[in-house]
Amino acid sequence: MALSILARPAFPPSIVSSPLQASVIISTYNQPDWLEKCLWGFGYQTRRDFEVVIADDGSDQATRARAESVCEALDLTLNYVWHPDDGFQKCRILNKAILAARSDYLIFTDGDCIPKPDFIATHLGLRAPGRFLSGGYFKLPMSTSQAITQEDVASGRVFDGKWLRAHGVTAPWNKLLKITATPRQAWWANRLTPANRSWNGNNSSTWRDLAIQTGGFDERMGYGGQDREFGERLMNAGVRPIMMRYSTGMLHLDHSRGYRNEEGIRKNRAIRAETRKQKMTRTAFGLNLHAD
Repeated sequence: MALSILARPAFPPSIVSSPLQASVIISTYNQPDWLEKCLWGFGYQTRRDFEVVIADDGSDQATRARAESVCEALDLTLNYVWHPDDGFQKCRILNKAILAARSDYLIFTDGDCIPKPDFIATHLGLRAPGRFLSGGYFKLPMSTSQAITQEDVASGRVFDGKWLRAHGVTAPWNKLLKITATPRQAWWANRLTPANRSWNGNNSSTWRDLAIQTGGFDERMGYGGQDREFGERLMNAGVRPIMMRYSTGMLHLDHSRGYRNEEGIRKNRAIRAETRKQKMTRTAFGLNLHAD
């Protein structure tokens, strides 16, 4: 089914302020230290024409206070979306953030990821009608995650392979390419990588109207594959993914995953299997639950 023939749900259009070229939706839950490091990365971007939309899945007030303080210090436009803690409800808070976003273009990431300085510029430079961008991240060990300072991010040295190796990273050079690739290396690596062109919630982007037409994120889903199911519906609807795994990267800060639940993961797999089998283009358990 072509996306263009889908009826649009009854949601208001985005409230566009002309300087805003992107809304960066950052999911978080009670990790103020990691969220602060994430926001440092957005404070030193080569482009400033974006808003930060915090999608807070029920954190305490300390997280909001930290985000507001950091955004004020770095002159970041903050749009804070919060709901009460009800367990792992990332899909629900992401849908609320989509509706609150004030730009026509949405970039998604997580509050435990630090973006490279060209992150916004690369997403905006590669965006295209009827497409979504599929990026990736480089996972850090805990010792490196804790060692990163604001000056490391501001100077850009945290994205240098030598700095990373000096601070506990032991990954081979081909893994480091997700952070250190030159434009030419990225061009080749994006074409040769065996990785799927999937929706990756830490580094993917698309147009707000496409997210709305496909219903946003399926709120039946907890942790495990919920981001990819959203991308699978986009692709079923004719939205083509563009691989940009090596074009610009994120440093993923280490943390535990106490919310991982095997029963929930099995449920998610069943929902994804149904999405693929039925070639579904829209969920009935997403943005429509928030319509007026």
